[in-house]
Parts: sequence; C-alpha cells; structure tokens
Amino acid sequence: MAEITKDFTGQTVICTFEMTPATAIELMEALQSAYAECISKSPGFIGAGLHMNDAHTRIATYSKWEKRGDYQAMLRSPEMITRNRHIATLCRSFEPVMYEVAADF
Repeated sequence: MAEITKDFTGQTVICTFEMTPATAIELMEALQSAYAECISKSPGFIGAGLHMNDAHTRIATYSKWEKRGDYQAMLRSPEMITRNRHIATLCRSFEPVMYEVAADF
C-alpha cells in the first residue's frame, strides 16, 4: 500500500481517466492488468492505488516512484506504449500529472 507522507522524496503521479459507464469495467480491467503485469514490475515502482467513482465515469490512479525518470522510462517501454494505445480507446481522456506531497494529515 502506498503511504502518503510529506517527507517523501520520490515522484507521485496522479492520473485521471474520463469514460462512459459502458467502458468503465473494461478500462479498469485494462488498468489492473497493466499494473499487475507491467507497471508494478518496473524499476523504481513503489506502490499504487486505483479508484473508480460511483457513476463509473471517472477512474483515478495514484502511484509512487523512486524517481521521476523511473516513471518516464516505464511510459516509454514498448509494452506500455501498446497498452496505453488500447487504454486510450476505452476513455474520452486521460491525464497523468506529477506531484509533490505538500502536506499530510
């Protein structure tokens, strides 16, 4: 489980996906597969969480990485390029954003 603390010096990435309820389950399955088979095995990966809203119109992922470059390298891998092309067909949009933890409570 990924712990959220202000003293974390690695890279935090939050990605939001917007989709219709018709593709929500298939998209979540594709994301779970990507995390289980590829992302979690990437160098520098620390942990992640996947969340779906009640209306099945948005998914948010939260992941932690040792370094920004580790996350970027995972995205550039041939396997993730292929997976992301498929994921893009299941949603209207997705946006990964890199963050620093400003506070924890």
